[in-house]
Amino acid sequence: MLHIDEKITTIINRFNLNNYAFSKRIGVTGTTIDSIVNGRPQKNGSRKKTKPGYDVLLAIIDTFDINPDYLFGKSDIMLTSEINPIPTYSGIPQVISTTSEGKENVVFVTTRARAGYLNGYGDTAYIESLPSFKMPLLTNGTFRCFEVQGNSMVQTFYDGDLVFGKYIEAISDIKNNDVYIVVSKNDGVVLKRVFNPTENAQRLILKSDNKDGNFPDYIINSEDVMEIWKVVMYASKQIPKPVDVFDKLHELESKIMNLEHKIH
Repeated sequence: MLHIDEKITTIINRFNLNNYAFSKRIGVTGTTIDSIVNGRPQKNGSRKKTKPGYDVLLAIIDTFDINPDYLFGKSDIMLTSEINPIPTYSGIPQVISTTSEGKENVVFVTTRARAGYLNGYGDTAYIESLPSFKMPLLTNGTFRCFEVQGNSMVQTFYDGDLVFGKYIEAISDIKNNDVYIVVSKNDGVVLKRVFNPTENAQRLILKSDNKDGNFPDYIINSEDVMEIWKVVMYASKQIPKPVDVFDKLHELESKIMNLEHKIH
């Protein structure tokens, strides 16, 4: 990793300046910059470099639009203008699919496609590469279908189920304890029961319905959220079994029918 004096030298070279011209641009003496990048002569013949002060660093940052993280070794990007802006949550999806009549399709995100969805959700070519279809029951909104992966929501949804989500226009619209598909920078695509504990929606609590496995609750910051889809419908291959009360009722009905048959 380059030391800060080496970073300043790199900046000087980036703008095709010498030490004197650079010093004039940031309002300090040429000696000041020379002592930082070359060092002051010592009695023993060596040179001791001076650490730049706060005012010098601030002048470099402001004059040349330098990324502060570059100067302090936290980033390899020198110029602030070269930093890709972090996308913020949008009231509408970045890309949608439509029919030839201009009506919105439901884009289907399979388990296999989920791995690339985080990087491709805003890419028109990627979204167009996914299957899409028209769903007459889903109107008045933008909808997307996701294939459930894993067992964290067992008791409600199972691996391979299909959940249909309606795009949420604002994170503050989240209703506590409802189920959502959350697309975030760190976790990708997850299906969770969501709680919004703060009025200004600074963070969300994500919970799993499966209490038998190792699926702890966790918190994500709102700035990490890229998309949120509220689950409004689902399709499942799992045929629910009758609950105990129905089992007992069916057993009782069978006994009554058997008894009636014996009487007659």
